[in-house]
Amino acid sequence: MNFLLQPKKYTGLMVDENSRTIMTKTIQFFESMGKARLLDDFNKKVWYKEFVDFIKKERIFSKLLTPKIYSDGDPDCRWDTARNNAYSELLAFYGLGYWYCFQVTILGLGPIWMSKNEKAKQKAAKLLRGGAIFAFGLSERAHGADIYSADTTLTPKGDGTWVANGEKYYIGNGNEAEMVSTMGKIKDGTDDYAFFVTNYRHKAYELKKNVISHQQYVSNFALHDYPIREEDLLSRGSAAWDTALNTVNIGKFNIGPASIGVAEHCFYEAITHASNRILYDRRVTDMPHVRKNFMDAWLRLVGMKLYQRRATDYFRNANEKDRRYLLYNPTSKMKVTLQAEEVINLLWDVIAAKGFEKDTYFFTGTSEIRGPSKLEGTVHVNIQLIRKFMKNYFFNPVDHPPMQPDLSTKDDLFLFNQGPAKGLGNVRFHDYQSTFDSYKDLPNVAVFIKQIELFKEFLNKAYPDQKQDMDSSFSLPLGEMFSIVVYGQLILEQSGIENLDKDILNQIFDFMVRDFASFALQIYGMNTTKADQRDFCREIMLIRTVGDDVQVSRVWEKYVFPLNGEYQMND
Repeated sequence: MNFLLQPKKYTGLMVDENSRTIMTKTIQFFESMGKARLLDDFNKKVWYKEFVDFIKKERIFSKLLTPKIYSDGDPDCRWDTARNNAYSELLAFYGLGYWYCFQVTILGLGPIWMSKNEKAKQKAAKLLRGGAIFAFGLSERAHGADIYSADTTLTPKGDGTWVANGEKYYIGNGNEAEMVSTMGKIKDGTDDYAFFVTNYRHKAYELKKNVISHQQYVSNFALHDYPIREEDLLSRGSAAWDTALNTVNIGKFNIGPASIGVAEHCFYEAITHASNRILYDRRVTDMPHVRKNFMDAWLRLVGMKLYQRRATDYFRNANEKDRRYLLYNPTSKMKVTLQAEEVINLLWDVIAAKGFEKDTYFFTGTSEIRGPSKLEGTVHVNIQLIRKFMKNYFFNPVDHPPMQPDLSTKDDLFLFNQGPAKGLGNVRFHDYQSTFDSYKDLPNVAVFIKQIELFKEFLNKAYPDQKQDMDSSFSLPLGEMFSIVVYGQLILEQSGIENLDKDILNQIFDFMVRDFASFALQIYGMNTTKADQRDFCREIMLIRTVGDDVQVSRVWEKYVFPLNGEYQMND
């Protein structure tokens, strides 16, 4: 069984034939393009017009990103987080730029689908059917995504219309987006936040430049007395503020699958290269350190996929009384993306100079894999967000059942009605301990449980003081440790759903134990760490994994080594 995406043997989780058709047509597009052309376009930084033409012809973004109510009778249309995750993974498997075009279209549509402006919604649906792409005009050069300090303004003209002025920076698709959901402040004495729609074709929209040196067009544009009518205004006041954060909630969740897709393609190239290379009269993959790297990389990839799949269920079935997704979402954003970076590091240490060759996908992967962790909030921002849930997660569980798996063909409409972007400290979770206890027969899960118990005791008896809590160098590794617990819980939940081989699961928790200890070491070594805190960290660090060479060999022979030659993109 191959747990990784294999486009030429694509078997997605989608329950409907129409969704599988979207995936297979996309695979055919890229495989017909061929690897040489794909990489040449990447190296020459060619804007992906053919891809945009392809999604227009097949109405793919329309099908994936239009809620049924605006579908104009197209039975394939829905906003389905599971399907969008699968498509994100597939696009990034061929190139992060293609995924980015999809991602920023999702962000651009968020403020539209969240608004009460029916004309704008109908217009967006019509444009999607025509093959349009969209953009999210939030960031500014001087302030980044600090929307408190936004300088873009809407000034009323006195006749029920406004003019917009200001500059936006780092806006993907800003070169061709038919609707740019743009944020600014209304200068009418209220200083209200507002979202309004602009268009790249308008003479008052100045497209200044692409701010990056990649295939993607990440624009800097300026508005010069851009006319805004009532039908262009999406939201204002607190609704606009909530829209900004809730849109990022949606977009953030597609970043993990993108990192997975990049790492999967790199894995295929790396293991096929190493397995067929002889050095010092030995096959490279027979060398113990090489085999260990491949094992670790593959196990991390499987863990990433298990976590993302399970978190999707909580995302799809969220409601105003169950917002557990607000923890699982930023955990996906920071944890899955960093795990993908670690996968690339492990593989690159094996293939070495091969990873620099311009005719490999691996080279594109190394160039782009560090991008996702810095989109829609950096790792640091997301860890600090995650920490807001730590108290309730460990010390205040409720009798919530784990979410049921959901691959239905429904719209995830709560995402457009998430409510006020506050109250994170009130979100409650089901008891994590019962999930871990169900797998305590696995030696490395049992070891991890001991680490969790010590960590919980640390939080209860030696919690950081106010100065430590405000020091990100201290609070970040603490947040990392918490995130590993959350990550492990959902991996275990999904393992039960999929009836995962216990050999794989036990080995996944081998690296989880090691990772957990590494962050305890960071805290232990800080000058500001107190003696009782060091005592807990020392105990966590000294807990070792339970080795099982026979089990490792079984996983290698059954799952990992057979990936040699499993996938090669068409030339």
